[in-house]
Order: sequence, then C-alpha cells, then structure tokens
Amino acid sequence: MSHPVLLLTDRPAFEDAWKPALDRVELNTRVVAPDGLTDAVRAGSTVVIDGGCDIFDVDELLATVGFVKALQATCAVVLPDGESEQGDDGIPEIEDVLDDLCPGLIAYGSNGANRLAQSLARRADRGRGQRFEYLTVSPRPNELLAILADGRALLLTRPVGDEDDGSEVSSISLGSDASTATLTLSSGKEVTVKASSVTQAGRSGASPINGTNGSTTIDGARLGQRLRELRVAAGLTQAELARRTGIHRPNIARVEAGRHTPSLETLARLASAIGVPTTHVLAEE
Repeated sequence: MSHPVLLLTDRPAFEDAWKPALDRVELNTRVVAPDGLTDAVRAGSTVVIDGGCDIFDVDELLATVGFVKALQATCAVVLPDGESEQGDDGIPEIEDVLDDLCPGLIAYGSNGANRLAQSLARRADRGRGQRFEYLTVSPRPNELLAILADGRALLLTRPVGDEDDGSEVSSISLGSDASTATLTLSSGKEVTVKASSVTQAGRSGASPINGTNGSTTIDGARLGQRLRELRVAAGLTQAELARRTGIHRPNIARVEAGRHTPSLETLARLASAIGVPTTHVLAEE
C-alpha cells in the first residue's frame, strides 16, 4: 500500500485497540485527529473512522464519511459497541447509509478489529481483481461460476475458449498465482481461463473469452431471497444469524430484501453461519 492507514480518532484507547490488528496484517498506520483529516487524506488513502469521537454527531459523521468517499479513498467506520441498541444519538438512523458508503467495512467496538483489518488488507492488494478466489461448475447447465479475489462473482457461459468442446468438466485447478485456471474436460482436452479476461468481461459486459457469449453478474435480489430461504430452512432467525456472524441484524435484513449485495467476505460469513457452502447461496434452485 502506497499510503498508510489513517486512524481518525482523538481517543488513545481506540489507537491501542486497532493499531495492533492492522500491524498483524502488515498495514502501516498513522493516527490523525478529526480536525486534521482534510490535510491528511488523499485519493487512494485508507481511513478508519472512530465513530465514538465526541466530535461526531449524526451529521458530522456522515459528512466525514462522505468527504472521504468523495476523494475516492477507502473508508471504514467503527461504531461504539452496542450503539444500535441505544439509539440515543441518532447514529442508527444512518446505519443503512453508512453500510452503502462502506460495504463490508462497518464494525462495532474493538471486537471487529481483526476481521476489519483483514478486509482492509485484501482491499489494499491492487492485483486481487486479476486472480481467482474460486472457479467451479455453475449450478445451471453450460456455465462456470467464477469468484474473483476482489469479491466479484460472475457466471461464464460455455464455451469459454477455442478448446472448450462443451464436454463435462472433470476437474478444475488454479495456477500457482491463481491468475489462471485449467479445466480438464471428459474428452481429454484442457482449457486455460485467464482471470484478467474474466475481469475485462465483467467491466464491458462482453464474453470473457471468445466474444460470443456474455457473463452475468449475480443478481442481488435473487441472492437475498436465496439467503433467506436457506436461513429459514436452517431454523435460524435474523437475530440468531446476526449473533453468529457479528453482522448487525438490520444489515442482514437489507441483504435478504435485495437492497444490498454483500461482499464475498460477508457472504462467506453468512453462509458459514447457516451451515452451507458459499456456492450453495449463489445457486438458484
């Protein structure tokens, strides 16, 4: 990372809680007082905002987050533990807005420090969009499901290359750096898929490989409905799922309602808590 992570706080206790977590994932940190933000933040910066600072009421916190995002910086917000249940200072009124501005980067108290630090470390990796996290056969016929390391999920219509004869996929192996994947087909042929080609297709809407078949992004509404079905089938309430994952219940409700598409990290946490693989949530059954 070219810039250090800015810890926006005026509380030594916040620095003591969060700096070690960031150090563990090899992210350099710099503490900045709230009134010094405008001089410190730049495009490409990463800012962790201490929502428990006395200076922050609802308007000031929202304005600060908006300013950071307007500068095209990565922004994470740490709200005091139990803030959503208190409801006295109005912060819960903007939790939905904060979650939209900083998807997957909202934490409550120091309990989320390690998780948030790991998420920031992943996002600091500039090349992650050029690597596969996972590649498998889609639950639908004639498709592959690609999950990229930057959290995007794409459905790739077969054939995915000149060597792809449409026969059954026997195995899939990722290259040593995960920038490529090799499909071994039942016909004996091997097909190499490049993550960079899949990435470009996701941006343009064109076919990832041969220019004739499109890629399709996962639909947030259908994903939310699927997540709710699996949760109910597992006998879990939203409150219990929130307890198991540490994700605030209103945010789970927004995902299930299709009003927010979660990051890959968040989806994996929800799936694990329900007791199913992440790809099972993505399946349309």
